[in-house]
Amino acid sequence: MPKTKSDKQHPLAIEALMADHRKVEALFKDYEKAKQADDDSRRDIAETICAELTVHAAVEEEIFYPWLRETLEEDDMDLVEEAQVEHDGAKDLIAQIQAAADVDDVYDAKVKVLSEYIKHHVKEEEEEIFPSVSSEKEALDELGEEMAARKAELQPSDAPASKPIMPPKSSGMNRKAAAR
Repeated sequence: MPKTKSDKQHPLAIEALMADHRKVEALFKDYEKAKQADDDSRRDIAETICAELTVHAAVEEEIFYPWLRETLEEDDMDLVEEAQVEHDGAKDLIAQIQAAADVDDVYDAKVKVLSEYIKHHVKEEEEEIFPSVSSEKEALDELGEEMAARKAELQPSDAPASKPIMPPKSSGMNRKAAAR
């Protein structure tokens, strides 16, 4: 039975982002288990990780972070800017992983470091950012619907999971600035 707004613990936007977090955490665990497997298996898992993170980051940067910039108090704005910097670092590693010719120790190290970046990022989002806006349930439910639609656009069901549409790098301009 599908969840309704009244019987779920988190607003839709936060629930969706947390579901993405759990999915990628599981993929990183799968990668660790596959280290003794053939190179193709590891590359497939790493490519899936990269695809999932690329879509997730685009949705956050295009929809969630601009909303946070409009909603959070000025004192909390550093959380959003730090999250954006973390995304930029992750994107650099994703590009290196996707461009790698060989699945070797250096490749494994890049996936490991990406995993550590993401663990840190997830912890900050879930322990600092999400609680600071969780009272905005109605707005976050609407935002969650917008995020789900954008995610579907970025990762159509007929496209391979490892080949997402690459979004442009965020300009850092929020909706308020764009409206000026």
